[in-house]
Amino acid sequence: MQWWREAVVYQVYVRSFSDADGDGVGDLDGIRSRLGYLELLGVDAIWLTPFYTSPMADHGYDVADPRDVDPVFGDLAAFDTLVEATHEHGLKLVVDLVPNHTSSEHEWFRAALDAAPGSPERARYHFRAGRRPDGAQPPNNWTSVFGGPAWTRVHAADGEPGEWYLHLFSAEQPDLNWTNPEVWADLEKTLRFWLDRGVDGFRIDVAHGMSKPDGLPDSMAATRSGLLPGGRDGDPRFDHDDVHDVHRMIRAVLDHYPGRMAVGEVSVRDDARFARYLRPDELHLGFNFRLLRAPFEAAAVRDAVEHSLASVAGVAATPTWAIAGHDVSRPVTRYGGGELGTARARAMALVTLALPGTVFVYNGEELGLPDVDLPDEALQDPVWERSGHTERGRDAFRVPMPWEGGAPGYGFTEGVPWLPMPPEYGELTVAEQLEDTASTLSLVRRAVELRRRHPGFTGTELEWFGAPVGCLAFRRAGTTLVCALNTSDQAVALPPGDVLLTSGPLDDGLLPPDTAAWLA
Repeated sequence: MQWWREAVVYQVYVRSFSDADGDGVGDLDGIRSRLGYLELLGVDAIWLTPFYTSPMADHGYDVADPRDVDPVFGDLAAFDTLVEATHEHGLKLVVDLVPNHTSSEHEWFRAALDAAPGSPERARYHFRAGRRPDGAQPPNNWTSVFGGPAWTRVHAADGEPGEWYLHLFSAEQPDLNWTNPEVWADLEKTLRFWLDRGVDGFRIDVAHGMSKPDGLPDSMAATRSGLLPGGRDGDPRFDHDDVHDVHRMIRAVLDHYPGRMAVGEVSVRDDARFARYLRPDELHLGFNFRLLRAPFEAAAVRDAVEHSLASVAGVAATPTWAIAGHDVSRPVTRYGGGELGTARARAMALVTLALPGTVFVYNGEELGLPDVDLPDEALQDPVWERSGHTERGRDAFRVPMPWEGGAPGYGFTEGVPWLPMPPEYGELTVAEQLEDTASTLSLVRRAVELRRRHPGFTGTELEWFGAPVGCLAFRRAGTTLVCALNTSDQAVALPPGDVLLTSGPLDDGLLPPDTAAWLA
């Protein structure tokens, strides 16, 4: 079986995982030093956020050189050592790919700024003349996902205002023009560069982006900013039909490297349109946002699961599951915060790990970390500046991992962490939780172990059981393992079976509110 079909994939936000050189920023050597922990956790693969050469306007998602390592993270020798060590620990390594845009410091974009309108250099991006006789208005009404307009005006060689360029994210992230053959050839070169170095797959950023409609028409759907965890149907900035040609090219390259895979960040709500990305000649997996959007309510969770299964069934693809990620508030905070949010996050971890398919775990999720209330002066996400300090961005759920000890670095760094780590992290470190059988870390470790070893975790379909209001129960078809979740405010009877694992203590044999259980 293809290794990713039942894998637990651990997302490493590289800046925040482990710092080996003491500069306060996580790096490749830091990741290598923690591979034993990841093996102990029981995951099958790790996914690295971008570590490429970058001015860090969007913390690495603005790539200046997609075929080199930024010095803040190490170098190519450190990467090669990490690949080898990862495989020695029995883990697969997946790396981020950012094909929608480059950094404004990329050599191509610098050349475009020096070139004239209509030049081959500018044809690699979307340069357009402005509207009105003086060209003072952007070419269309599109806005940036990060806030503000999606266009920035440049100056001509004589210093006069000139053309505008498109950037669906920050101004430092100009969108590539995917009608240009040079763009295609360069991505293929990048794919082969990392595949030849031994990576096992790619996570494709904004996989529903790249292609733009002819003429770049105005659209009210394209005037709404904000990150797109669930997508917006009818938005011409995303999910244009021609994007599938890009994914077919990526798949054709991957097919020359047996055992490699691609998972796309596909923020598309419509089930049928989502499924198109998972046709046999396109992506192997599509990152699924439905559980991330679902509130802690049994009906909403069941609806998210059913839609997710339905969206892949017609193309015989593997479903994926996640309740956390580097662009979304952490589950503990999202589900209510404090003890309530922790209980609910633990329950949802069991639900997620009971489902068929591929599960993604975001670093720190296994520790039950909450969002961090950061001071304004600490915020670094471009969303904060581009929104005029009205949206705080994503820094609160990117604070570094607490490994051991105390402030300021909690074992993450011997220096000062790039985002401040709060006092409450002292009780949530890996060292504090590792030997505590009641900790969230111990719960996740045990759940991952059972998922790998218990015969109940087979089959690709679910059977639903009748359940009290505010509850749900399902099992993998053809097995004896049952997962039950109680989101009501009353304790309820458990389904029949022997209890294998619970997210919290039972109440005289009953399943309490905000709790999940596995039974066989």
